[in-house]
Amino acid sequence: MDNEAILRKYKRRQILIDVLPFIALAALFAVLCITVQSKGYRLDMYLKIVFNEGVVLAVVATGAVFIYTLGSFDISLGASTLFSATLGVMTYNATNSLALMILVIFAVAVGCSLLSSVLASVFHIPVFVTTVAMMSVLSAIAAQIITTNGGALGGISIPSALVKPLDNMGFKIAVLAVFWLICFFIFDFTKIGRRQKFLGGNPVCAQLTGIQVNKYAIIAFVMAGVGVGLGAFLTLIYTPSVTATTAGSIGMNILVATVFGGMPISGGPRSRIYSALVGGFSYILLNNILKLLIDSNVGYGVSQIVSAIFFLAVVYVTGLNYRSQMLPR
Repeated sequence: MDNEAILRKYKRRQILIDVLPFIALAALFAVLCITVQSKGYRLDMYLKIVFNEGVVLAVVATGAVFIYTLGSFDISLGASTLFSATLGVMTYNATNSLALMILVIFAVAVGCSLLSSVLASVFHIPVFVTTVAMMSVLSAIAAQIITTNGGALGGISIPSALVKPLDNMGFKIAVLAVFWLICFFIFDFTKIGRRQKFLGGNPVCAQLTGIQVNKYAIIAFVMAGVGVGLGAFLTLIYTPSVTATTAGSIGMNILVATVFGGMPISGGPRSRIYSALVGGFSYILLNNILKLLIDSNVGYGVSQIVSAIFFLAVVYVTGLNYRSQMLPR
């Protein structure tokens, strides 16, 4: 086979891999609609659930893409979301100020994200290690605050009337769209995104060209922190209360969702910002389909097994090009 034929085959495979996440999203949406209607449930109710869960995951995952592009990942994002929402609720209950609550949510979210990055840079330890430590610490502190102020089961809350005007699809779509478009511009049309992809693809070569690793790692964690802040705020809009289990699974769900969206698990130049959007909603659709199809008594365990199989399959498919002899173009 000549070089041109190999190149054509490579390009066709790449196009197929790029299109597959969108096909999977459409297929999962169709399966959910068919399943809900076949069981006689209200489709509008389930679509609302999928949207509200998916928009939070997609927002947080969009910010996290900047971290994953560097070839790293942060599993403390769920704990950061919980901690930010907890301090935001405590701030409102102490001041009755919505503006101050929002300010605290974003300040805490970005601060927690930056702390993970700074700790990794100062002590020269892998980011993964610092995020594991942050996940444990933030979850423990938030749980203690919630238990002390609201009880282990009741949690803490803000008045539902405060955020009810914002609890509509139009506002949430606008928040997601604005944040995603900003991230898309930074990621694809500025040197920040280009250099982060370079660092993720070949960190040694990137450093030899003079790119500062710590600088772009900090920028990545700041973007992730903004996503966490938005996710915490949207969570409070949908459910104006916080318990110790709020956003508990977001950290791992983001990793799975971005891979579902077609992003290489190793990051680098093939990273795509749309992976967070497509993968976030695909993952939520899959979870809800499994809940409908599987008995609730054993549903959680089976759902996790099925999700793991999907995850491995997607990683295998997206990694096909890496096993070829062609260099990335």
